[in-house]
Amino acid sequence: MKTQKPSPVVQVRLKQLTRNYAEGLQQHCVLDRVSAEFLQGHSVAIRGRSGSGKSTLLNLISGIDTPDSGQVEVAGLNLTQMDERQRTLFRREHIGFIYQSFNLLPTLTVADNLRLVLELNHVPAMESNRRMFELLEAVGLADRSESYPDILSGGERQRVAIARALCHEPSLLLADEPTGNLDDRTAQEVLDLLDRLVRQTGRTMIVATHSATVSAYCDQVLELHDGRLAPLPEAAGPT
Repeated sequence: MKTQKPSPVVQVRLKQLTRNYAEGLQQHCVLDRVSAEFLQGHSVAIRGRSGSGKSTLLNLISGIDTPDSGQVEVAGLNLTQMDERQRTLFRREHIGFIYQSFNLLPTLTVADNLRLVLELNHVPAMESNRRMFELLEAVGLADRSESYPDILSGGERQRVAIARALCHEPSLLLADEPTGNLDDRTAQEVLDLLDRLVRQTGRTMIVATHSATVSAYCDQVLELHDGRLAPLPEAAGPT
């Protein structure tokens, strides 16, 4: 008998998402009845020009923002039915973020930037130290744990940001133009690292980007244009 493969699990489901913004006396539609499903363990690129709504979409998926209509489901839970406190607690536990501008706290050391996330998630000190050491080792910065972000290079700061995003073991990773502030060579190194760490752990990642290079690392590529998501040819992955 043939062994049946397990059915793919939908990690994120968007249902008819609509989001409008006021521009003077006019309403501008950023997302127009967007529906999509993103599978567990897959990496998805959301392509689009600046101002197309990529960041808005990530904010809705994370529960930072709420849609005018429609639903966002993450891990089977409807974020649009939660109040702000419930969304904050869910986001803190289940979602990791990587930003173009790194968003590290400048007054905290590299280790303390990670430790803060772990403390907010009530991870015991011994387990917290283990995770910090393993992740900083994985991103090649174990020897910079007591350094402050302002003396690190852009590539090093983004590697810290990756470690911070993964340290609380979220099921979903959201990245907003993660290589936008990096030179080509450093961007390639960061992408290789991010791809390896995400795939090793079977996490779902959604990346907002305008870069074809970033998209090539993803299993699925969608374009956001005029408020709608449309599939692009399947990414072949890095060579």
